[in-house]
Amino acid sequence: MESEITRQPDASHHKKPTPPPPPPIPSSTAYTLVTEPNQGLASIYNLLSSAKKSIDMTMYELNDSQVTTILATVAANGVTVRVILDQNNEKASNTAAYNTLTAAKVSVHWANPAYACTHQKTITVDQATSAIMTLNLTSEDYATTRDFAVITNDPADVAAIETTFNADFIDAAITPPTGDNLVWSNSNSRSALTGLIEGAAKSLLISQEEFADTAIQTLVEAALRRGVAVTLVQENAGGKYSSVLNALKSAGAIIAIYSSRTGYYIHAKTVLADYGTAQAKLFVGSENFSTDSLDKNRELGLIFSDPACMAGVEAAITADYNNGTKF
Repeated sequence: MESEITRQPDASHHKKPTPPPPPPIPSSTAYTLVTEPNQGLASIYNLLSSAKKSIDMTMYELNDSQVTTILATVAANGVTVRVILDQNNEKASNTAAYNTLTAAKVSVHWANPAYACTHQKTITVDQATSAIMTLNLTSEDYATTRDFAVITNDPADVAAIETTFNADFIDAAITPPTGDNLVWSNSNSRSALTGLIEGAAKSLLISQEEFADTAIQTLVEAALRRGVAVTLVQENAGGKYSSVLNALKSAGAIIAIYSSRTGYYIHAKTVLADYGTAQAKLFVGSENFSTDSLDKNRELGLIFSDPACMAGVEAAITADYNNGTKF
């Protein structure tokens, strides 16, 4: 027996290397819908305050002093904070925030004047989580304005947002990467929204602040002709979009309008297609149904199929339809 043992090869020289541990299973992508005015801005403030390394923000309008205070505080604590603010339309209203943040050692950049305006409203924290919003960070609007934000950790989308931010921060030309879900102006927003509307088989539930793009109007009318039920909630102060609404109503759309600049205001830009079916898709973003918004501005939205987000938008916009003035 002893001789058999001594004849065994020395196992220490023939051990197989220990395999590396398996890579961690990535956590599933999460989406959180923030519905305004119902929920308030706590989710946005908390996201900003959670930053450990970086905040990158692109904002059409910024005058919320709580936001600027949070940005200044985290910057003082070593977080790298970069902010892009629109200058073509909103330089006057953004100048106070620009000056406050610059004094707090935040890197602030006036948006690329090559765009008609930078209407995007996006926050990315620690290169890991992005809030893609229909709302501006304007305190006076929070209490009476229908808006949404979608907070997501989708890695491809967050990376694409950061890549585009890095270019926009230095006014570099870029065709923004679209990640998994992103809808950018002035690159793929028209084609993405065209695909969403053309792909609808049963229903479209739409909310818009502006509706002045002939091609989008034609797509919605075509959807009605093929039997898609279209419900539209539209801001229509001063009857600005009544000619479009009359055409859509004649084609079979059911429409509710809001028309007060000082009362409840429809600022959200959403399209919910085929809700309640396996093919349902939701657009939420900064893009209005206007030619400038789709073709000339910097804008960002997303088209995705998260059940909770779809349910939240459907409930909110249906309530707005029920509470609006029927057109």
